[in-house]
Amino acid sequence: MKKILIANRGEIAVRIIRACKEMNIKTVAIYSEADKNSLHTRLADEAICVGPAPSNKSYLNEKNIIEAANITKADSIHPGFGFLSENSRFAQICEESNIKFIGPKSKVIDLLGNKSNSKELMKKAGVPIIPGSDGDVKSVKEAIAVCNKIGYPVMIKAAAGGGGKGIRVVNSEDELEANYNIVKQEAKISFSNDEVYIEKYIKKPRHVEIQILADEYGNIVHLGERDCTVQRNHQKIIEETPSTAIDDKLRSKMGVAAIKAAKIAGYTSCGTVEFLVDSDKNFYFMEMNTRIQVEHPITEMRTSIDIVKEQIKIAAGERIKFKQKDIRFDGYAIECRINAENPNKNFMPCPGQILDINLPGGNGIRVDTAIYNGYTIPPNYDSMIAKIIAHGTTRNEAISKMKRALEELVIDGIETNIDFLFEIIRNPNFIRGNFDTSFIESEILNKNN
Repeated sequence: MKKILIANRGEIAVRIIRACKEMNIKTVAIYSEADKNSLHTRLADEAICVGPAPSNKSYLNEKNIIEAANITKADSIHPGFGFLSENSRFAQICEESNIKFIGPKSKVIDLLGNKSNSKELMKKAGVPIIPGSDGDVKSVKEAIAVCNKIGYPVMIKAAAGGGGKGIRVVNSEDELEANYNIVKQEAKISFSNDEVYIEKYIKKPRHVEIQILADEYGNIVHLGERDCTVQRNHQKIIEETPSTAIDDKLRSKMGVAAIKAAKIAGYTSCGTVEFLVDSDKNFYFMEMNTRIQVEHPITEMRTSIDIVKEQIKIAAGERIKFKQKDIRFDGYAIECRINAENPNKNFMPCPGQILDINLPGGNGIRVDTAIYNGYTIPPNYDSMIAKIIAHGTTRNEAISKMKRALEELVIDGIETNIDFLFEIIRNPNFIRGNFDTSFIESEILNKNN
Protein backbone atom coordinates (compact mmCIF):
# COMPACT_ATOMS: atom_id res chain seq x y z
CA MET A 1 0.00 0.00 0.00
CA LYS A 2 1.81 3.10 -1.29
CA LYS A 3 -0.80 5.83 -1.65
CA ILE A 4 -4.16 6.20 0.11
CA LEU A 5 -6.93 8.52 -1.02
CA ILE A 6 -9.04 9.69 1.94
CA ALA A 7 -12.67 9.86 0.82
CA ASN A 8 -13.71 12.16 3.64
CA ARG A 9 -13.18 15.56 5.23
CA GLY A 10 -12.70 17.28 8.59
CA GLU A 11 -11.09 15.77 11.66
CA ILE A 12 -11.31 12.13 10.53
CA ALA A 13 -9.48 12.97 7.29
CA VAL A 14 -6.76 14.69 9.34
CA ARG A 15 -6.63 11.68 11.69
CA ILE A 16 -6.11 9.25 8.80
CA ILE A 17 -3.49 11.46 7.12
CA ARG A 18 -1.48 11.58 10.35
CA ALA A 19 -1.53 7.78 10.66
CA CYS A 20 -0.41 7.44 7.02
CA LYS A 21 2.48 9.90 7.51
CA GLU A 22 3.73 7.84 10.45
CA MET A 23 3.55 4.73 8.27
CA ASN A 24 5.36 6.46 5.36
CA ILE A 25 2.31 6.12 3.11
CA LYS A 26 1.52 8.92 0.64
CA THR A 27 -1.92 10.54 0.93
CA VAL A 28 -4.46 12.19 -1.34
CA ALA A 29 -7.11 14.50 0.11
CA ILE A 30 -10.35 15.04 -1.74
CA TYR A 31 -12.33 18.21 -1.15
CA SER A 32 -15.47 20.00 -2.25
CA GLU A 33 -15.39 23.58 -3.46
CA ALA A 34 -16.53 24.62 0.06
CA ASP A 35 -13.55 22.81 1.61
CA LYS A 36 -10.77 24.24 -0.55
CA ASN A 37 -9.02 25.78 2.48
CA SER A 38 -9.66 22.91 4.88
CA LEU A 39 -6.81 21.56 7.01
CA HIS A 40 -6.87 18.07 5.50
CA THR A 41 -6.09 19.51 2.05
CA ARG A 42 -2.97 21.19 3.47
CA LEU A 43 -1.67 18.16 5.35
CA ALA A 44 -2.04 15.60 2.56
CA ASP A 45 0.66 15.07 -0.07
CA GLU A 46 -1.88 15.85 -2.81
CA ALA A 47 -5.37 17.36 -2.88
CA ILE A 48 -7.99 17.13 -5.60
CA CYS A 49 -11.42 18.74 -5.91
CA VAL A 50 -14.27 16.29 -6.49
CA GLY A 51 -17.19 18.66 -6.91
CA PRO A 52 -19.37 21.49 -5.55
CA ALA A 53 -20.32 21.93 -1.89
CA PRO A 54 -23.39 19.64 -1.70
CA SER A 55 -22.36 16.17 -0.45
CA ASN A 56 -24.18 14.34 -3.23
CA LYS A 57 -22.05 16.21 -5.76
CA SER A 58 -18.72 15.76 -3.96
CA TYR A 59 -18.15 13.46 -0.98
CA LEU A 60 -20.92 11.10 -2.14
CA ASN A 61 -19.98 11.33 -5.82
CA GLU A 62 -18.64 7.80 -6.37
CA LYS A 63 -17.64 8.38 -9.98
CA ASN A 64 -15.61 11.51 -9.23
CA ILE A 65 -13.88 9.90 -6.25
CA ILE A 66 -12.83 6.82 -8.23
CA GLU A 67 -11.63 9.11 -11.03
CA ALA A 68 -9.62 11.12 -8.47
CA ALA A 69 -8.00 7.89 -7.25
CA ASN A 70 -7.10 6.93 -10.81
CA ILE A 71 -5.73 10.39 -11.67
CA THR A 72 -3.52 10.47 -8.56
CA LYS A 73 -2.61 6.76 -8.90
CA ALA A 74 -3.87 5.98 -5.39
CA ASP A 75 -3.96 2.23 -4.81
CA SER A 76 -6.32 2.42 -1.79
CA ILE A 77 -9.26 4.42 -0.48
CA HIS A 78 -9.99 5.04 3.20
CA PRO A 79 -13.62 6.13 3.61
CA GLY A 80 -13.43 7.35 7.24
CA PHE A 81 -16.90 7.47 8.80
CA GLY A 82 -20.16 8.77 7.35
CA PHE A 83 -20.45 9.55 3.63
CA LEU A 84 -19.53 6.37 1.67
CA SER A 85 -17.97 4.43 4.56
CA GLU A 86 -20.82 1.90 4.82
CA ASN A 87 -21.90 1.98 1.20
CA SER A 88 -21.55 -1.56 -0.16
CA ARG A 89 -21.91 -0.40 -3.77
CA PHE A 90 -18.96 1.98 -3.43
CA ALA A 91 -16.88 -0.77 -1.80
CA GLN A 92 -17.77 -3.04 -4.72
CA ILE A 93 -16.82 -0.36 -7.26
CA CYS A 94 -13.43 -0.07 -5.53
CA GLU A 95 -12.98 -3.85 -5.73
CA GLU A 96 -13.92 -3.88 -9.42
CA SER A 97 -11.55 -0.94 -10.08
CA ASN A 98 -8.63 -2.77 -8.42
CA ILE A 99 -8.52 -0.16 -5.66
CA LYS A 100 -8.26 -1.45 -2.10
CA PHE A 101 -11.22 -0.36 0.01
CA ILE A 102 -9.95 0.03 3.57
CA GLY A 103 -12.81 -1.70 5.30
CA PRO A 104 -14.70 -4.98 5.05
CA LYS A 105 -15.69 -6.62 1.77
CA SER A 106 -18.71 -5.17 -0.03
CA LYS A 107 -20.71 -8.37 0.57
CA VAL A 108 -20.15 -8.08 4.32
CA ILE A 109 -21.14 -4.40 4.39
CA ASP A 110 -24.32 -5.32 2.50
CA LEU A 111 -25.03 -8.20 4.87
CA LEU A 112 -24.62 -6.14 8.05
CA GLY A 113 -26.00 -2.87 6.67
CA ASN A 114 -29.56 -4.12 6.75
CA LYS A 115 -30.48 -4.11 10.42
CA SER A 116 -33.22 -6.73 10.21
CA ASN A 117 -31.02 -9.16 8.23
CA SER A 118 -28.09 -8.66 10.61
CA LYS A 119 -30.33 -9.48 13.57
CA GLU A 120 -31.23 -12.82 11.97
CA LEU A 121 -27.54 -13.51 11.42
CA MET A 122 -26.74 -12.77 15.08
CA LYS A 123 -29.56 -15.06 16.17
CA LYS A 124 -27.86 -17.91 14.30
CA ALA A 125 -24.55 -17.07 16.00
CA GLY A 126 -26.11 -17.21 19.45
CA VAL A 127 -25.69 -13.48 20.05
CA PRO A 128 -28.59 -12.13 22.17
CA ILE A 129 -31.02 -10.02 20.14
CA ILE A 130 -33.93 -7.79 21.13
CA PRO A 131 -37.34 -9.50 20.63
CA GLY A 132 -39.03 -8.20 17.51
CA SER A 133 -40.19 -8.84 13.97
CA ASP A 134 -38.61 -11.41 11.68
CA GLY A 135 -37.24 -8.93 9.17
CA ASP A 136 -39.20 -6.33 7.21
CA VAL A 137 -42.73 -5.50 8.40
CA LYS A 138 -44.71 -4.99 5.20
CA SER A 139 -48.03 -3.61 6.45
CA VAL A 140 -49.78 -1.97 9.39
CA LYS A 141 -51.74 -5.19 9.90
CA GLU A 142 -48.49 -7.16 10.25
CA ALA A 143 -47.11 -4.46 12.57
CA ILE A 144 -50.13 -4.79 14.86
CA ALA A 145 -49.64 -8.57 15.04
CA VAL A 146 -45.94 -8.20 15.90
CA CYS A 147 -46.64 -5.59 18.60
CA ASN A 148 -49.37 -7.71 20.17
CA LYS A 149 -46.91 -10.60 20.35
CA ILE A 150 -43.95 -8.77 21.94
CA GLY A 151 -45.93 -6.12 23.86
CA TYR A 152 -45.69 -2.33 23.99
CA PRO A 153 -43.71 -0.10 24.03
CA VAL A 154 -41.93 -0.88 20.75
CA MET A 155 -39.53 0.85 18.37
CA ILE A 156 -40.20 1.11 14.65
CA LYS A 157 -36.86 1.39 12.89
CA ALA A 158 -35.61 1.85 9.34
CA ALA A 159 -33.89 -1.36 8.20
CA ALA A 160 -31.15 0.63 6.48
CA GLY A 161 -31.07 3.31 9.18
CA GLY A 162 -28.26 5.04 11.01
CA GLY A 163 -27.31 8.30 12.70
CA GLY A 164 -30.49 8.34 14.78
CA LYS A 165 -32.74 8.71 11.71
CA GLY A 166 -35.81 6.59 11.00
CA ILE A 167 -36.71 5.67 14.59
CA ARG A 168 -40.02 6.08 16.46
CA VAL A 169 -41.11 4.81 19.89
CA VAL A 170 -44.72 3.61 19.98
CA ASN A 171 -46.53 3.11 23.30
CA SER A 172 -49.90 1.78 22.11
CA GLU A 173 -51.84 0.54 19.09
CA ASP A 174 -53.44 3.99 18.76
CA GLU A 175 -50.02 5.44 17.88
CA LEU A 176 -48.92 2.60 15.63
CA GLU A 177 -50.30 3.36 12.15
CA ALA A 178 -49.21 7.01 12.02
CA ASN A 179 -45.69 6.26 13.27
CA TYR A 180 -45.33 3.23 10.98
CA ASN A 181 -46.07 5.43 7.95
CA ILE A 182 -43.78 8.22 9.19
CA VAL A 183 -40.80 5.86 9.61
CA LYS A 184 -41.36 4.32 6.16
CA GLN A 185 -41.40 7.79 4.65
CA GLU A 186 -38.27 8.89 6.54
CA ALA A 187 -36.50 5.68 5.55
CA LYS A 188 -37.29 6.20 1.87
CA ILE A 189 -36.08 9.82 1.93
CA SER A 190 -32.94 9.23 4.03
CA PHE A 191 -31.80 5.79 2.85
CA SER A 192 -33.66 5.14 -0.44
CA ASN A 193 -35.07 2.03 1.24
CA ASP A 194 -38.46 2.11 2.97
CA GLU A 195 -38.15 -1.25 4.73
CA VAL A 196 -38.83 -1.09 8.46
CA TYR A 197 -38.71 -3.55 11.32
CA ILE A 198 -40.06 -3.57 14.86
CA GLU A 199 -38.36 -4.47 18.10
CA LYS A 200 -39.19 -4.32 21.80
CA TYR A 201 -38.34 -0.94 23.35
CA ILE A 202 -35.86 -1.44 26.18
CA LYS A 203 -36.64 1.11 28.90
CA LYS A 204 -33.77 3.13 30.36
CA PRO A 205 -30.97 1.14 28.68
CA ARG A 206 -27.25 1.77 28.50
CA HIS A 207 -25.70 1.88 25.03
CA VAL A 208 -22.46 -0.12 25.16
CA GLU A 209 -20.38 -1.07 22.12
CA ILE A 210 -17.43 -3.40 21.63
CA GLN A 211 -14.51 -2.49 19.34
CA ILE A 212 -13.14 -5.40 17.31
CA LEU A 213 -10.26 -5.98 14.90
CA ALA A 214 -10.36 -8.88 12.45
CA ASP A 215 -7.74 -9.81 9.86
CA GLU A 216 -8.02 -11.86 6.68
CA TYR A 217 -6.64 -14.98 8.39
CA GLY A 218 -9.45 -15.51 10.88
CA ASN A 219 -7.78 -13.72 13.80
CA ILE A 220 -10.27 -11.60 15.76
CA VAL A 221 -9.72 -9.60 18.96
CA HIS A 222 -11.80 -7.09 20.87
CA LEU A 223 -10.44 -3.91 22.42
CA GLY A 224 -12.97 -3.58 25.21
CA GLU A 225 -16.13 -1.55 25.42
CA ARG A 226 -17.22 2.05 25.03
CA ASP A 227 -20.26 3.46 26.80
CA CYS A 228 -22.15 5.75 24.40
CA THR A 229 -25.26 6.22 26.54
CA VAL A 230 -25.15 10.04 26.75
CA GLN A 231 -27.01 11.00 23.57
CA ARG A 232 -29.33 13.65 22.23
CA ASN A 233 -31.82 12.79 19.48
CA HIS A 234 -30.27 9.30 19.28
CA GLN A 235 -26.88 10.83 18.48
CA LYS A 236 -23.86 10.26 20.71
CA ILE A 237 -22.34 13.29 22.40
CA ILE A 238 -20.13 11.89 25.20
CA GLU A 239 -18.46 8.47 25.24
CA GLU A 240 -16.33 6.76 27.86
CA THR A 241 -14.43 3.57 28.56
CA PRO A 242 -14.71 1.44 30.60
CA SER A 243 -18.46 1.53 31.19
CA THR A 244 -19.78 1.97 34.71
CA ALA A 245 -22.79 -0.17 33.74
CA ILE A 246 -21.05 -3.54 33.43
CA ASP A 247 -18.76 -5.72 35.51
CA ASP A 248 -15.87 -7.94 34.39
CA LYS A 249 -18.09 -11.00 33.94
CA LEU A 250 -20.54 -9.17 31.67
CA ARG A 251 -17.65 -7.43 29.90
CA SER A 252 -16.17 -10.82 29.02
CA LYS A 253 -19.52 -12.15 27.76
CA MET A 254 -20.05 -9.10 25.56
CA GLY A 255 -16.52 -9.39 24.15
CA VAL A 256 -17.12 -13.04 23.26
CA ALA A 257 -20.47 -12.13 21.65
CA ALA A 258 -18.81 -9.38 19.55
CA ILE A 259 -16.21 -11.83 18.28
CA LYS A 260 -18.97 -14.33 17.42
CA ALA A 261 -20.75 -11.58 15.49
CA ALA A 262 -17.62 -10.76 13.47
CA LYS A 263 -16.88 -14.43 12.83
CA ILE A 264 -20.31 -15.39 11.48
CA ALA A 265 -20.29 -12.37 9.15
CA GLY A 266 -16.82 -13.20 7.77
CA TYR A 267 -15.73 -9.76 8.95
CA THR A 268 -12.33 -8.18 8.31
CA SER A 269 -11.04 -4.70 9.28
CA CYS A 270 -11.98 -2.71 12.38
CA GLY A 271 -15.63 -2.72 13.36
CA THR A 272 -17.95 -2.05 16.26
CA VAL A 273 -20.70 -4.26 17.65
CA GLU A 274 -23.32 -2.16 19.42
CA PHE A 275 -25.43 -3.48 22.30
CA LEU A 276 -28.17 -2.26 24.62
CA VAL A 277 -27.78 -3.24 28.27
CA ASP A 278 -30.97 -3.24 30.37
CA SER A 279 -31.34 -2.57 34.09
CA ASP A 280 -31.09 -6.32 34.81
CA LYS A 281 -27.69 -6.51 33.05
CA ASN A 282 -29.07 -8.37 30.04
CA PHE A 283 -27.45 -7.27 26.78
CA TYR A 284 -28.89 -7.28 23.27
CA PHE A 285 -27.35 -6.83 19.82
CA MET A 286 -28.34 -3.58 18.10
CA GLU A 287 -26.16 -3.35 15.00
CA MET A 288 -22.63 -3.68 13.69
CA ASN A 289 -20.90 -0.60 12.32
CA THR A 290 -18.59 -1.57 9.47
CA ARG A 291 -16.20 1.39 9.75
CA ILE A 292 -14.00 3.39 12.07
CA GLN A 293 -16.11 5.05 14.78
CA VAL A 294 -16.08 8.72 15.79
CA GLU A 295 -15.30 7.63 19.35
CA HIS A 296 -12.34 5.35 18.54
CA PRO A 297 -9.77 7.64 20.29
CA ILE A 298 -10.90 6.69 23.81
CA THR A 299 -10.11 3.04 23.05
CA GLU A 300 -6.73 4.07 21.66
CA MET A 301 -5.96 6.10 24.78
CA ARG A 302 -6.77 3.13 27.01
CA THR A 303 -5.12 0.33 25.00
CA SER A 304 -2.27 2.24 23.26
CA ILE A 305 -3.35 0.50 20.03
CA ASP A 306 -3.65 2.75 16.97
CA ILE A 307 -6.90 1.51 15.43
CA VAL A 308 -6.49 3.42 12.14
CA LYS A 309 -3.02 1.96 11.61
CA GLU A 310 -4.31 -1.53 12.39
CA GLN A 311 -7.15 -0.98 9.92
CA ILE A 312 -4.64 -0.04 7.20
CA LYS A 313 -2.37 -2.99 8.01
CA ILE A 314 -5.29 -5.44 7.82
CA ALA A 315 -6.32 -3.98 4.44
CA ALA A 316 -2.71 -4.47 3.26
CA GLY A 317 -3.02 -8.19 4.07
CA GLU A 318 -1.07 -8.20 7.33
CA ARG A 319 -1.91 -10.39 10.29
CA ILE A 320 -2.88 -8.89 13.64
CA LYS A 321 0.34 -9.16 15.63
CA PHE A 322 -1.21 -9.52 19.09
CA LYS A 323 -3.65 -11.91 20.72
CA GLN A 324 -6.51 -11.21 23.11
CA LYS A 325 -4.35 -12.01 26.14
CA ASP A 326 -1.77 -9.42 25.04
CA ILE A 327 -4.18 -6.46 25.18
CA ARG A 328 -3.80 -4.29 28.27
CA PHE A 329 -6.37 -1.77 29.48
CA ASP A 330 -5.09 1.29 31.31
CA GLY A 331 -7.24 3.74 33.28
CA TYR A 332 -10.31 5.61 32.03
CA ALA A 333 -10.95 7.75 28.97
CA ILE A 334 -13.78 10.14 28.08
CA GLU A 335 -14.58 11.91 24.80
CA CYS A 336 -16.68 15.04 24.29
CA ARG A 337 -17.87 15.92 20.78
CA ILE A 338 -17.57 19.65 20.10
CA ASN A 339 -20.30 20.78 17.72
CA ALA A 340 -20.91 24.11 15.98
CA GLU A 341 -24.49 24.35 17.20
CA ASN A 342 -26.75 26.19 19.64
CA PRO A 343 -28.18 23.85 22.30
CA ASN A 344 -30.63 26.57 23.35
CA LYS A 345 -32.18 26.61 19.88
CA ASN A 346 -32.82 22.89 19.50
CA PHE A 347 -29.15 22.30 18.60
CA MET A 348 -29.41 24.45 15.49
CA PRO A 349 -26.18 24.25 13.43
CA CYS A 350 -24.08 27.43 13.59
CA PRO A 351 -21.61 27.60 10.69
CA GLY A 352 -19.38 30.64 10.30
CA GLN A 353 -15.86 31.96 10.68
CA ILE A 354 -13.72 31.16 13.72
CA LEU A 355 -12.29 34.46 14.93
CA ASP A 356 -10.18 33.13 17.79
CA ILE A 357 -9.29 29.66 19.02
CA ASN A 358 -7.42 28.09 21.91
CA LEU A 359 -7.20 24.30 22.05
CA PRO A 360 -6.55 22.58 25.39
CA GLY A 361 -3.48 20.46 26.10
CA GLY A 362 -1.52 18.98 28.95
CA ASN A 363 -1.06 15.50 30.36
CA GLY A 364 -3.80 13.09 29.32
CA ILE A 365 -5.55 15.41 26.84
CA ARG A 366 -5.92 14.70 23.12
CA VAL A 367 -7.69 16.94 20.60
CA ASP A 368 -8.81 15.64 17.20
CA THR A 369 -9.90 18.51 14.98
CA ALA A 370 -9.50 20.18 11.59
CA ILE A 371 -10.39 23.73 12.63
CA TYR A 372 -7.94 26.62 12.93
CA ASN A 373 -7.97 30.38 13.57
CA GLY A 374 -9.73 32.11 10.68
CA TYR A 375 -11.27 28.90 9.32
CA THR A 376 -14.84 29.21 8.04
CA ILE A 377 -17.08 26.28 8.92
CA PRO A 378 -19.29 25.59 5.89
CA PRO A 379 -23.04 25.05 6.32
CA ASN A 380 -23.12 21.94 4.17
CA TYR A 381 -21.90 19.20 6.51
CA ASP A 382 -22.20 17.67 9.97
CA SER A 383 -21.82 20.16 12.82
CA MET A 384 -19.07 18.25 14.69
CA ILE A 385 -15.85 20.27 14.55
CA ALA A 386 -13.62 18.69 17.21
CA LYS A 387 -13.28 15.92 19.78
CA ILE A 388 -11.70 16.39 23.19
CA ILE A 389 -10.39 13.19 24.77
CA ALA A 390 -9.28 12.96 28.40
CA HIS A 391 -7.42 10.00 29.96
CA GLY A 392 -6.86 9.44 33.66
CA THR A 393 -5.92 6.72 36.12
CA THR A 394 -9.45 6.82 37.57
CA ARG A 395 -12.80 7.91 36.16
CA ASN A 396 -12.89 10.91 38.50
CA GLU A 397 -9.46 11.96 37.28
CA ALA A 398 -10.57 11.66 33.64
CA ILE A 399 -13.65 13.77 34.41
CA SER A 400 -11.52 16.40 36.18
CA LYS A 401 -9.18 16.58 33.20
CA MET A 402 -12.13 16.94 30.85
CA LYS A 403 -13.54 19.79 32.94
CA ARG A 404 -10.21 21.55 32.81
CA ALA A 405 -9.91 20.98 29.05
CA LEU A 406 -13.38 22.37 28.35
CA GLU A 407 -12.55 25.43 30.46
CA GLU A 408 -9.39 26.00 28.38
CA LEU A 409 -11.16 25.50 25.06
CA VAL A 410 -12.00 28.77 23.29
CA ILE A 411 -13.78 28.95 19.92
CA ASP A 412 -14.93 32.51 19.23
CA GLY A 413 -17.03 33.67 16.28
CA ILE A 414 -19.53 30.81 16.28
CA GLU A 415 -21.94 29.15 18.71
CA THR A 416 -20.80 25.82 20.16
CA ASN A 417 -21.99 23.21 22.67
CA ILE A 418 -18.98 23.65 25.01
CA ASP A 419 -21.03 25.01 27.95
CA PHE A 420 -23.66 22.31 27.38
CA LEU A 421 -21.00 19.59 27.61
CA PHE A 422 -19.57 21.17 30.75
CA GLU A 423 -23.01 21.09 32.34
CA ILE A 424 -23.28 17.36 31.60
CA ILE A 425 -19.92 16.30 33.01
CA ARG A 426 -20.42 18.19 36.26
CA ASN A 427 -23.91 16.76 36.73
CA PRO A 428 -23.97 14.67 39.96
CA ASN A 429 -25.71 11.71 38.29
CA PHE A 430 -23.17 11.68 35.47
CA ILE A 431 -20.33 11.77 37.99
CA ARG A 432 -21.93 8.84 39.86
CA GLY A 433 -22.39 6.90 36.61
CA ASN A 434 -26.13 6.95 37.18
CA PHE A 435 -27.63 7.57 33.73
CA ASP A 436 -29.37 5.97 30.75
CA THR A 437 -30.16 7.00 27.16
CA SER A 438 -32.82 9.48 28.39
CA PHE A 439 -30.25 11.32 30.54
CA ILE A 440 -29.92 14.51 28.47
CA GLU A 441 -33.69 14.96 28.11
CA SER A 442 -34.47 14.23 31.77
CA GLU A 443 -31.45 15.72 33.53
CA ILE A 444 -30.30 18.60 31.32
CA LEU A 445 -32.95 19.81 28.86
CA ASN A 446 -36.00 19.46 31.10
CA LYS A 447 -34.24 21.21 34.00
CA ASN A 448 -33.21 24.09 31.76
CA ASN A 449 -36.74 24.63 30.40
